[in-house]
Amino acid sequence: MAELSVQLSPSGGHVSQVAVAAKNGKISLVESNGHLQVQSPKVPYSLVHTIPGRMRLRVPRLRYDADYAQRLQVLLEADTVVTSVRIKPVAASVTVTYKSSKASDAKMRSHLGYLIEAASEVIVLKPSKPQPASDTEEQSWPGMQLSALATALAVLGGPLGLTIPPVMVAGSIALATLPVVKRAWEGIWVERKLNIDFLDFMAIAITTVQGQFLTPALMLSLIEVGENIRDRTARSSAKQTLDLLSSLGQFVWVERDGEKVQIPIQDVQRGDTVIVYPGEQVPIDGTIVRGKALLDEQKLTGESMPVLKKKGQTVYASTLVREGRVYILAERLGNDTCAGQSIKLMQEAPVHDTRMENHALNIAQKAVLPTLLLGGAVFATTRNPARAASVFTLDFATGIRVSVPTTVLAALTYAARRGVLIRSGRALEKLAEVDTIVFDKTGTLTKGEVAVVGVESLNTTSTTRVLELAAAAEQRLTHPVAEAIVRYAQTQRIEVLSRSKWDYQLGLGVRAQIDGETVYVGSERFLRTEGVAMDLNGHQKQATSVIYVASNGQLQGRIEYSDILRPESREVITALLTVEGVEVHMLTGDNRRTASAVAAELGIPPTHTHAEAFPEQKATVVQKLHEQGKTVAFVGDGINDSPALAYADVSVSFANGSDIARETADVVLMQNDLHGLLEAIEIARKARQLIRQNTGLIAIPNIGALLIAVLFGLNPLAATVVNNGSTVVAGVNGLRPILKSRKRKTLPSVG
Repeated sequence: MAELSVQLSPSGGHVSQVAVAAKNGKISLVESNGHLQVQSPKVPYSLVHTIPGRMRLRVPRLRYDADYAQRLQVLLEADTVVTSVRIKPVAASVTVTYKSSKASDAKMRSHLGYLIEAASEVIVLKPSKPQPASDTEEQSWPGMQLSALATALAVLGGPLGLTIPPVMVAGSIALATLPVVKRAWEGIWVERKLNIDFLDFMAIAITTVQGQFLTPALMLSLIEVGENIRDRTARSSAKQTLDLLSSLGQFVWVERDGEKVQIPIQDVQRGDTVIVYPGEQVPIDGTIVRGKALLDEQKLTGESMPVLKKKGQTVYASTLVREGRVYILAERLGNDTCAGQSIKLMQEAPVHDTRMENHALNIAQKAVLPTLLLGGAVFATTRNPARAASVFTLDFATGIRVSVPTTVLAALTYAARRGVLIRSGRALEKLAEVDTIVFDKTGTLTKGEVAVVGVESLNTTSTTRVLELAAAAEQRLTHPVAEAIVRYAQTQRIEVLSRSKWDYQLGLGVRAQIDGETVYVGSERFLRTEGVAMDLNGHQKQATSVIYVASNGQLQGRIEYSDILRPESREVITALLTVEGVEVHMLTGDNRRTASAVAAELGIPPTHTHAEAFPEQKATVVQKLHEQGKTVAFVGDGINDSPALAYADVSVSFANGSDIARETADVVLMQNDLHGLLEAIEIARKARQLIRQNTGLIAIPNIGALLIAVLFGLNPLAATVVNNGSTVVAGVNGLRPILKSRKRKTLPSVG
């Protein structure tokens, strides 16, 4: 039985976090609505066997956790893509059949991994007695409640005429003013300047001393509303520490003293021989000492096609073994690996303030000292503190501090309704200013999976027969190209013939007996080795990748395949290129030939196409664009993109991108559609226009009232009505984004 140790971290009288250390890892519990919800680590599993439409996986937890097995069964059976499920707890096995027409094998593997993990996250515990708050823990000051109380008392004792002790009203105002006093003091002591909060404090203090309680109470309420909305639009600037090991599974196989043993990934040491099987991720950087394997490096390098690696070649952590088995000498572990360094580079990127800055607010900040001098001059001339308080009250800052965050929050809410998660006010501001958009290619502009783009006959054989032979030979192989050919044959309603004998040579091709014919499907080198006459008649040059099909020693045809574009990529890139002042760049780890072909198809200029770029180089490209004065948005979805995402002014990723990319991104396209990027930019620009409108709505009446207050005098309550009234009008105007319902896929011009 695993030992459990429980630590309670009290917060505000409730249990906020419980860490449970168990034998095989950690289970964290997070409070939600008075309940503690268990969040488990990733559940170890491995792919045992796969054919199109069917997968068998090994999940060790099934052997000893009957509740987990039942939950997994329910989740799988509820999935619309899954047609049948068979779980054998004794064998720790789960077999799933699914609609291959609706999900590729690669997507299904990823989806099943998510469900296997999700099945472990449903335990709910109820907390016992509320725990007392820690003396050392900082408690949030109830500023909103106190300002509401002060306003209520001021209204009851003023317009409503009830008998409320002045000491009680003044005391509530004094308590509600403490956050303003704190910010004003920090401005003087830390920033060495008089800020807007100091101006607010002066107006509140003068009117309170004069017994005009309604004026300061209303001011405090609006200030607190603005601060609360500002906080809601701010994303925490503290970056989460991302551990590479947590994304690679819990256990690995190593060879020690001639025996194979399974150990926790944290226990792997330099010099260990690590064994990686099909369907598993490489957990370390090292050199292959035995075996060969087809490695999918897309997550790390962005290269869309798997690479064959043999003895003596280097392999990297986070890459996936598609076929074969390799014994790797461990050389670099954890965050010392290539993938780990990408994460480190991302974490070292500059941390930005996440609250939206506004030009008008900066002007209002600079107007603090002149306003104080003006108020002082009015008091010196008139000896009337009420007229001085009116001058202090008529500042632009209160309205801007409420209307700007309100507009931002409304825009973020509207964006979320459109399937776009914008994580902060700063991200919204920068989106409105973006003039350069850099796209990663693989998995962003393209689907990130192989697809057949053409079948050609090279003699009298029909293209249907070429595809029929290829699909028959490639069936039940896990190579991405084989899966693509079988999938394409199914969409063309071609019956997959049976094969009797077959021999697959890793990285080269397959030889099979079909209908009494010896069929070869593979590379040009493979067919030449098998004695096939390769008379290509000038067909060997092509922008796409290709494999050849032969039978009985005769070349029959060829099949072209590629990592195809997303359906919306052309439309989105065209829309961006038509906007004056916007540049579009493409970054990829692919070779220059492939990169140029994709860029040409999308209309991206050659000078804006950057090929063979590793993570560090991607970040460098973004930094160089910064040095040119560009405001850069980067769109990517893999570990290899995380440094560039972190260094961009605005980073954009997909909901189904890597965990690291999603954590780094300022904007997440929840519908995994690039149209969401156009939506996000349009929403940001509309929000900027609203902020400019609201600045006018606040500035004009306040300037007019200020002139009246200086020249003729103005009651502080009237000044508060003008100031707060313009604030309310601007705030309501800022809510306009959430009233919209239409969806546009075009962009307004830069402005």
